[in-house]
Amino acid sequence: MQGGLDWELIALVAGGASAALIGWDAAVRKGPRSDTLKGVLEIAWPVLFIALMGMLLKFTDFSAVLLLAGVATGVIWLADAKAFAPKRAEGAPEPIVVDMARAFFPVIVVVFLIRSFWVEPFKIPSGSMKPTLLVGDFILVNKYTYGIRLPVVNRKVLEVGEVKRGDVVVFRYPVDPSVDYIKRVVGVPGDRVAYKGKMLSVNGTPVPVQASGYYTDAELNFVRLPAFTEKLGEKPHAMMIVPPEPVVNLSQVRQFPHRENCEYNDDGFTCTVPPGHYFMMGDNRDQSADSRYWGFVPDDHIKGRAFLVWMNFGDLKRIGNGIE
Repeated sequence: MQGGLDWELIALVAGGASAALIGWDAAVRKGPRSDTLKGVLEIAWPVLFIALMGMLLKFTDFSAVLLLAGVATGVIWLADAKAFAPKRAEGAPEPIVVDMARAFFPVIVVVFLIRSFWVEPFKIPSGSMKPTLLVGDFILVNKYTYGIRLPVVNRKVLEVGEVKRGDVVVFRYPVDPSVDYIKRVVGVPGDRVAYKGKMLSVNGTPVPVQASGYYTDAELNFVRLPAFTEKLGEKPHAMMIVPPEPVVNLSQVRQFPHRENCEYNDDGFTCTVPPGHYFMMGDNRDQSADSRYWGFVPDDHIKGRAFLVWMNFGDLKRIGNGIE
């Protein structure tokens, strides 16, 4: 067993204990509540609410959980205001669940709107985007750069801008849409992307690359790896390669939609991006699970463009770094 706290188990136990206490109070308790019981119930209700949100995250994404939480708290607050509060005796205390709903509802709505239409935070979990993004970076993603999308279903309702080559994009992983990935766009619809001999080309034209020294990887015992500056879009960005790694590990290539658009061999691969899809790769070019392995990203999986590192507890100097 690995060290560290099992937060899922803690949430389950805390939520179960809170539900049992609330159920006992509603069905078994006799007589008035003591001040101590009132205080405990004021903690139990929020704990149960948060535990339920955490359990729902096992089955859907955070936006859907926020929507459900907003609807639930709004309905409780409105139902009490319209049906129960007018009948309540003057001076009678408001039920704890109503007080909690009234407190949580506006906060949930504000967070839901900000995350859905303005910016959404993400944490970088792997090194596939080194040296641009490091493990532990907390980033912000612009949600309206590529158009206004309906929350939860992610359907675009208003065009604002287009996904461009070179953009760093957060998207739903095509293999498991409940998981978010971040990569760089190297191919847009109609592009023919090739990666052979550690060289990337788009539509037959090699992508400009210039050596920029070495990147010292602290996670790999401070190994020095060749670093480069690559220009896919309007601005150059950092990129690195790992010489011993193959261009593509053929045994890891999946069967994916439009697989017939790709050709693989020991030298590398060539893929033609189908309409309404994008080809993604990591800046850590040879240590990235990306489109070469699991295929193209549909437009309706795009969540937004990454633009800022707002926190890294392991390296505070990274705070405020723009993402190019």
